[in-house]
Amino acid sequence: LRRGLQSFCHRLGLCVSRHPVFFLTVPAVLTITFGLSALNRFQPEGDLERLVAPSHSLAKIERSLASSLFPLDQSKSQLYSDLHTPGRYGRVILLSPPGDNILLQAEGILQTHRAVLEMKDGRNSFIGHQLGGVVEVPNSKDQRVKSARAIQITYYLQTYGSATQDLIGEKWENEFCKLMRKLQEEHQDLQLYSLASFSLWRDFHKISILARSKVLVSLVLILTTATLSSSMKDCLRSKPFLGLLGVLTVCISIVTAAGIFFITDGKYNSTLLGIPFFAMGHGTKGVFELLSGWRRTKENLPFKDRIADAYSDVMVTYTMTSSLYFITFGMGASPFTNIEAVKVFCQNMCVSILLNYFYIFSFFGSCLVFAGQLEQNRYHSIFCCKIPSAEYLDRKPVWFQTVMSDGHQQTSHHETNPYQHHFIQHFLREHYNEWITNIYVKPFVVILYLIYASFSFMGCLQISDGVNIINLLASDSPSVSYAMVQQKYFSNYSPVIGFYVYEPLEYWNSSVQEDLRRLCSGFTAVSWVEQYYQFLKVSNISANNKSDFISVLQSSFLKKPEFQHFRNDIIFSKAGDENNIIASRLYLVARTSRDKQKEVIEVLEKLRPLSLSKSIRFIVFNPSFVFMDHYSLSVTVPVLIAGFGVLLVLILTFFLVIHPLGNFWLILSVTSIELGVLGLMTLWNVDMDCISILCLIYTLNFAIDHCAPLLYTFVLATEHTRTQCIKSSLQEHGTAILQNVTSFLIGLVPLLFVPSNLTFTLFKCLLLTGGCTLLHCFVILPVFLTFFPPSKKHHKKKKRAKRKEREEIECIEIQENPDHVTTV
Repeated sequence: LRRGLQSFCHRLGLCVSRHPVFFLTVPAVLTITFGLSALNRFQPEGDLERLVAPSHSLAKIERSLASSLFPLDQSKSQLYSDLHTPGRYGRVILLSPPGDNILLQAEGILQTHRAVLEMKDGRNSFIGHQLGGVVEVPNSKDQRVKSARAIQITYYLQTYGSATQDLIGEKWENEFCKLMRKLQEEHQDLQLYSLASFSLWRDFHKISILARSKVLVSLVLILTTATLSSSMKDCLRSKPFLGLLGVLTVCISIVTAAGIFFITDGKYNSTLLGIPFFAMGHGTKGVFELLSGWRRTKENLPFKDRIADAYSDVMVTYTMTSSLYFITFGMGASPFTNIEAVKVFCQNMCVSILLNYFYIFSFFGSCLVFAGQLEQNRYHSIFCCKIPSAEYLDRKPVWFQTVMSDGHQQTSHHETNPYQHHFIQHFLREHYNEWITNIYVKPFVVILYLIYASFSFMGCLQISDGVNIINLLASDSPSVSYAMVQQKYFSNYSPVIGFYVYEPLEYWNSSVQEDLRRLCSGFTAVSWVEQYYQFLKVSNISANNKSDFISVLQSSFLKKPEFQHFRNDIIFSKAGDENNIIASRLYLVARTSRDKQKEVIEVLEKLRPLSLSKSIRFIVFNPSFVFMDHYSLSVTVPVLIAGFGVLLVLILTFFLVIHPLGNFWLILSVTSIELGVLGLMTLWNVDMDCISILCLIYTLNFAIDHCAPLLYTFVLATEHTRTQCIKSSLQEHGTAILQNVTSFLIGLVPLLFVPSNLTFTLFKCLLLTGGCTLLHCFVILPVFLTFFPPSKKHHKKKKRAKRKEREEIECIEIQENPDHVTTV
């Protein structure tokens, strides 16, 4: 299989070298065509719930059932109108200065409220209020409030799904946010934190705007690093423009992929911000490997043969790693993925990888052909002028000799490879290889790996779910400020949970009443059932049968002013002269600590099984459940599937690709890097959200991308000892690995300056990915491979046998020809 791939890549290299203009023109035309279409069809994704909430969840089914039983318009006069998806709303928290009592600032609160009601299209508003930071009167039996630090007011807009009303509602929300900013300037004694229904989407999309300039800075840094790392003192063999063109090749492939995405009606979202960094990490690896492959070819060959040899040497491994990228991200784009943002990202990444591969061997290969032609004709690598002869240079000043020198002074009669003078190659060959394989260094490397493994294992035991959607928003956005204040002052209780009994029930039966009490125990309940039972008890009315129970309920209880609001909580049906209660709802609130979300998830997981085991058929729902429902399972499935895919491919190719021990070491290395990144990112306070999951899928491929060439070169090496084999492997691939990881990590630095939790997560995960891969390639593997299999004894025996055979032949020839010397 490997020989067949090498033969194919050799022919591909010859084809590119013979038709460089064609392979340069086609990618350029594709980029122009699709790039222009990307600009014309750019459209942001407007539905944040569709992106980050699990696509297939029980909570969405429960919401549909709850909305069909109790539509939102039936709840507009209730305190808990946000039991369903509330549509459009404006919400504000008014916070008093430290030590002050918000209840003593009623005038400022009422002024804010009146200003909202006087807004255009704000005539019919509902107000739900809450107090936060409450201090109760000491020793009061009825829990009287002494003071409060904050108050929360919510204004719901009636849209009922009408497009016109929704447009008016959107304008109202914009005006509401402007008004809150204006009132904040007027009321210096109060702090106002506002939130509208579109705020989360606006602050999520804001990340792209904030990161735009930083991504350009990142590109400039990568271009600079690639250009410098491809340079040499030798003006003939230096390839600074190839490093520059390699990065630009990856850039135009990304632009083409973006154009295809938008042509197919794709919508942009901020999670796609990671694609340029992901694609750049893989694409530049191919660029630097191809450049190193070119430098390993013999200079006396024609440039077309050198291109073909470089392709056969490099493109086999690059094809394999690109295939694994496509497999892992293809599995992430499969129907098994339950998070739409992950699915869209993986689909885009698959297209980017395919185009990346095509552009590397076509566009960059053509650039390599032209550079090789210039080198063969002895043209300067920067100025593209003929390099003067050595005699001419000797008569010129030192600065001219430095600029125009092609390295003829350094090349001695025994040196066959002038590319060894590249500064990274020279450092690895003369200094690093000897140091890392030193017997006194190895114990410290083993200790370092044990420390690394310990911290990784510790972090893997502390993984936390990234349910909080705030982690995907810009850090300095109003939504994050609002969420922080709400978490601080309104986290003592869970969201209001709707408890829906969706089947007819014998409410007058004492056993049913007991079951309801047991289900509601531990909650603060707002229940028409409890209020009705209390009413019957106080009024001394007996309602032990169905007719009496419903008759008193309709004719007496629900007609009293203090209980009229319960009318919307009961659904009656009439069959002949008989009335029935076919469904009803209660409201439950749980006492929580500061970590409210985890406790709400626990409540949800405990209540749902009860609906199946008890005689009462019910559902529980709150809009936040849509984001929480099986979130941990939804986000971990893609990386598990991707990991399984990589493992399966490596096992299937165990005896096909190069050497079985190469695949075995690759599996160990990738597992070690993946678990290391997972554990360390947990210790670095990174939750398992959709961004970190995408980074973990990328880590699998990034590790394979860099470890595979190193390991396969090692297992195929024929030197006498394992130490010599790892030295030759580092010398062959160390330069490309170091060039790529360095430019990759430097390109991440601008992400630090984007005020967004999403980019912080991206930076942390990718930094750990690059760091752990570099650690394994240059420290852990070079040491561990020197005292673990594969053994190199059989290579030693073969070489000894060949040497002995050669000596015997020479002796025989000398004995037969004692009078003259023969050539062997």
